Amino acid sequence: MCGIAGIITSLDRKPDQAIIKKMTDAIIHRGPDESGIYVTNGAGLGHRRLSIIDIKSGQQPMTTTDQEVTIVYNGEIYNFNEIRAELEPKGYHFKTRCDTEVILNAYHAWGPDSVKRFRGMFAYVIYDNRTKKVFMARDRLGIKPLFYTPIGKQTILFGSELKALTAHPDFIKNMRKEGLEDYFSLGYVAEPYTIYENVFKLEPGYSIIIDLQTGQLSKSQYWNVQFTGDYKGSFEDACKELQERTREAVKIRMVADVPLGAFLSGGVDSSAVVADMADLNDEPVNSCSIGFSDPRYNETDYALQVAHQYKTNHWTREIDPNDYSLVDKLIDIYDEPYADSSALPTYRVCELAREKVIVALSGDGGDENLAGYRRYQLQMMEEKIRSIFPASIRKPLFGTLGKLYPKADWAPRFLRAKTTFQGLARDHIESYFHGVSIFDGNMRNKLFSQNLKNDLQGYNALNIFKEFGAASGSDDPLSILQYIDIKTYLVGDILTKVDRASMAHSLEVRVPLLDHKLVEWIATLPSDFKLRGNEGKYIFKKSLEGRLPNDILYRPKMGFGVPLGNWFRNELKDNIRQAVLSERMLDSGFFDADYLHDLLDLHQSGRRDNSAPLWTLMMFDQFLSRQV
Repeated sequence: MCGIAGIITSLDRKPDQAIIKKMTDAIIHRGPDESGIYVTNGAGLGHRRLSIIDIKSGQQPMTTTDQEVTIVYNGEIYNFNEIRAELEPKGYHFKTRCDTEVILNAYHAWGPDSVKRFRGMFAYVIYDNRTKKVFMARDRLGIKPLFYTPIGKQTILFGSELKALTAHPDFIKNMRKEGLEDYFSLGYVAEPYTIYENVFKLEPGYSIIIDLQTGQLSKSQYWNVQFTGDYKGSFEDACKELQERTREAVKIRMVADVPLGAFLSGGVDSSAVVADMADLNDEPVNSCSIGFSDPRYNETDYALQVAHQYKTNHWTREIDPNDYSLVDKLIDIYDEPYADSSALPTYRVCELAREKVIVALSGDGGDENLAGYRRYQLQMMEEKIRSIFPASIRKPLFGTLGKLYPKADWAPRFLRAKTTFQGLARDHIESYFHGVSIFDGNMRNKLFSQNLKNDLQGYNALNIFKEFGAASGSDDPLSILQYIDIKTYLVGDILTKVDRASMAHSLEVRVPLLDHKLVEWIATLPSDFKLRGNEGKYIFKKSLEGRLPNDILYRPKMGFGVPLGNWFRNELKDNIRQAVLSERMLDSGFFDADYLHDLLDLHQSGRRDNSAPLWTLMMFDQFLSRQV
């Protein structure tokens, strides 16, 4: 696992090596072991290395024996030995045991199409002296990040994190106004955009070719998931095959020349991964978890249950639920506004894991793949009602009820009908967007100043969901939502959170449930294999019966949360008010000051739970504090 950065320019220019070093130094946490820079006319490639496989060799940038092709790369290719076996009969000789050399020679042999052969997580940039072109690629699910931006005439910067780009002296921090709409809707800025104008994230499953002779940049998609639901076998057959495929995905991710372990939260996904690791390994699995003294946020008893069952080498640490010392650090980790408060415990569990291991396996991806989120259940219940009433009746009826019914944050969930009525008045995708939005459309209308609304010119982050919904190629409501989440929430929130938190500690995290072959196969399963009644991940849980206790498999999903509501009424009462009403927030021209006061007063009086919106504003204030 590593960090990459560099400069692509015209063939009559040679990038400044000192600037590239400054860019790679900005991401030293991603690769503290070694560094390297390659510079030639038209391209400068920089690298920071965290040594995982073939520690003594495999340094980057790496160049082919004929000196024609050079690579910088971040990630892990799990089928590199198989590809190496294909290349050796073609005359390719290998000096190392690492996957970097395999990617390099695969490109030398097969060109840009070689990316389709790789199974793993990756972001890499290749300079091809034969064609005078640069090739960039990102893995299929977006596990590893890659940012890029044009700077001046015929120059493009790239890097594993935004901070590598902002380290360039010519980078200009012009805020993209649409990014504010995205952020305050979703809590992150969705691919391919960032918070800055003309700065982009390469989308998962995409590659770029830059022709250094013409300056032309062309982007293409080499992979996409298709929810076909056309699996022909029985449910029992699918259970057995899911077990086999999951175990194989775990097995290929257990290769490392450094200490390896796993996160064990006590949830279904991480417990399943640990169970497979234990079955595949003669030695005890290293596992770790964090807990809270507040039982509402504590899952350590469940983690210990699995650890005892599989005799893992388990260690845990209790974190004070009032541990908010990281608040000031988060924006430096994420570089742009990012509002998932579970970044706090994620940072701490990565910190804990790094004390004993350098590679950790996680259970991320199971909820998106196998329909584990409770919001899927709620949406499918709404969809049944929606199908009964034609739109001509449904929209005015439920729209009126949604306006009249009081908001009741204090009430039990089944009495909170206002959101349900509002959802039923909308179509399938609009309702889902409304349900996952931190600030819904009405709230954003009150939050944003008139000047910002004028600048947005009617832009609505809902368009992101509608575009992905149309691109899903499915008419199955659940599959459409899963596709949208894989393209937005999974990559923009979940994988971003884990990548930055783990890399801040120089820890590599591998995600077997996001193996692209496993994802492709799961997408062939009918929706009722995944969500049956109120039971999400139905087939996964059934396949694990007998291997994990039922109180692990079928207990309510807890999540990885922090007690924001209490913080903002007690320990952080003054801090949140100072942040939301700071001079830089009020002077930004983005917000309605009266509404900011209302959000605070309603929350701190106990009349509303505005903890998520307030945290989102707090993180934006932190972001503004760095824009100098």
